[in-house]
Amino acid sequence: MASPSEVAELLLGLVGSRPATLGAGRLLCIDGPAASGKSTLAAEVAALVPGTVVVQVDDLLDGWEGLPTVDLAVDRLLRPLARDEASSYRRYDWDRGRFAETVPVEPAPLLVLEGCGAGSRRSADLATLIVWVSAPTELRVTRGVERDGERMRARQAQWLLDEAELFAAEDTRARADVEVDGTGASAPVVRPRPGGGCT
Repeated sequence: MASPSEVAELLLGLVGSRPATLGAGRLLCIDGPAASGKSTLAAEVAALVPGTVVVQVDDLLDGWEGLPTVDLAVDRLLRPLARDEASSYRRYDWDRGRFAETVPVEPAPLLVLEGCGAGSRRSADLATLIVWVSAPTELRVTRGVERDGERMRARQAQWLLDEAELFAAEDTRARADVEVDGTGASAPVVRPRPGGGCT
């Protein structure tokens, strides 16, 4: 068993042991399928490190059809920060079905990017640590309906197909530094990096 706070402490230890990759800061990418527990884990990390900036990939996407271009949205956000420059993104308003305000993002010691596609290959060179969070599909569907409502079940079904296609193309799970069980039933698995060691 591993609680979200215990997992967060493990991840922060790994992040802190690695060189800065996002300019002078570090980038923790929390990726995985919908409703697997990514947001909960990101919140735990942020609670442990004051000043952490958390960006949800959902806010970057162009709605339900945005997953195919998530790598572009993520890259646009991160590249200015890699130069220690301020960045920004247009927040997508899921209730209104359109982009809303521009959200400024300043360089920070730790940026947590959370959501489907956070560990994109396109910007993998900027990631200090890529985390894969998973949970059984049935549980995720239940969580999704509880969160978004029964009216979103059809949308959710298509999303599950889209994210599976994305993850297959990106090989995200295999590239992750750490695998986390979103149910908390088992301990995280830390993969050694090529060249030796887990750091």
